[in-house]
Amino acid sequence: MRGLYSRLFIAFAILLFILLTGLGVVLGQFFHLIDNGINLQVQRKYWVFLFAILLTAYFISIVVCARVIKQYAKPIDLVSETAEKIARGDYLARAQIDDNGNHNELGVAVNQIARNLQETSILRAMEKERLKTLIESMGSGLLMFGREGSVNLVNGVFEKTFGFKRDELMGKTFMDIGLPEGIGSLIEDVFLTEEVHERQIRNDQSHFNVYGAPVIGHYGNWLGIIVVTHDITKLVRLEEIRKDFVANVSHELRTPITSIKGFTETLLDGAMNDPATLKEFLGIIQKESDRLHLLIIDLLELSGIEREGFQLQYSNVVISDIVDNAVEIVNGMLEKRNMNIVTDIQSEISVEADSDRLIQVMVNLLTNAISYSKEHTTITIEVFETIDEAIINVKDEGMGINQAELPRLFERFYRVDRARSRDSGGTGLGLAIVKHLIEAHGGKVTVESELGVGSVFTIRLQKKSA
Repeated sequence: MRGLYSRLFIAFAILLFILLTGLGVVLGQFFHLIDNGINLQVQRKYWVFLFAILLTAYFISIVVCARVIKQYAKPIDLVSETAEKIARGDYLARAQIDDNGNHNELGVAVNQIARNLQETSILRAMEKERLKTLIESMGSGLLMFGREGSVNLVNGVFEKTFGFKRDELMGKTFMDIGLPEGIGSLIEDVFLTEEVHERQIRNDQSHFNVYGAPVIGHYGNWLGIIVVTHDITKLVRLEEIRKDFVANVSHELRTPITSIKGFTETLLDGAMNDPATLKEFLGIIQKESDRLHLLIIDLLELSGIEREGFQLQYSNVVISDIVDNAVEIVNGMLEKRNMNIVTDIQSEISVEADSDRLIQVMVNLLTNAISYSKEHTTITIEVFETIDEAIINVKDEGMGINQAELPRLFERFYRVDRARSRDSGGTGLGLAIVKHLIEAHGGKVTVESELGVGSVFTIRLQKKSA
């Protein structure tokens, strides 16, 4: 037996036994003194009677004591056990409250404390889960150091980005981890100055914006520092593309404008008086003007495709008709280079698409194939279908493209052979327009190539428009 109830009951029983035993001895001596004249048999009866009375009183006292202690001491014992469970973290424990009308204010208070602690525990667990979800889903790497300089918080993005494991980081200082040099120096600066620091670093092929700041408590006490890494590789890449675009546009515009300006000045200086020179220079000026005109048209076209709100005019389009129209448009270029086109089209394959835009795509691909192929070669157009897609292959027997240049082939102004492209009148925007138009249709364009053998451009279009 344990608890306050058990201990009180045992103590009271022993005390009562001692008191009644002492009382019995005293009464026995008293009866012995006053009954000396009574014979031995009568004395024995007195002693038996006295013992029976004392034993009966003892048991009655025990029963009464047990009921009294049970009523007042046992509830305290039960409340104590409940309090011990709560102290061990079992906030679901509750003290029993009887329904006999006995008020147990202590049990009620302990149960209320348990309910409050349970609600607080649930709230803390929810907040902890929310914080964990936020930290893991924030998209940026997070690293937090305590006041002693060791790591006490890291998220999965940081682990994945820099190739660390959580166990390798927790409890270690930034000098023991082996962080990239830029991050390590920033952390050191934050620790030394207790100020916010921000800088950009490069790790392999990736670029990061690293932000470090001290963590200060409500009362101004130093709690550590926090480091957040943002992957800005795409932004840097876009900035490089923008710079390349501006440089390329400037270069492409400057070349024909310089030619036109130079030949015009030469003519004005007196060359126009020579009919042969005049005709030659005017031909060059016309050629450069046409090139400048095509460049501006392609720039406007590409800008319109990329603009928000660009829409396609969908209709049911038969791909064989698209191919025939495109071949008819480039027929003059084919005859000039003594080239021919072979088509292999399966039945009447149709898709939901913008007819004019698909013709533009095919003309750009065929023009590109003609420009980069040798004379007296053949261009092959294959059209076939799967359950959901229509696939168009444009094969040429040209110079081919190096594998290292394939990923950049659809960039604006990117040319495999710049001199040849300019001689052919290309602007360097044709494949970029093809890529944007096919993606606007929800399709995909890819290229495979082998140097000295040729290239294959593949277009995949969904039969049903999304």
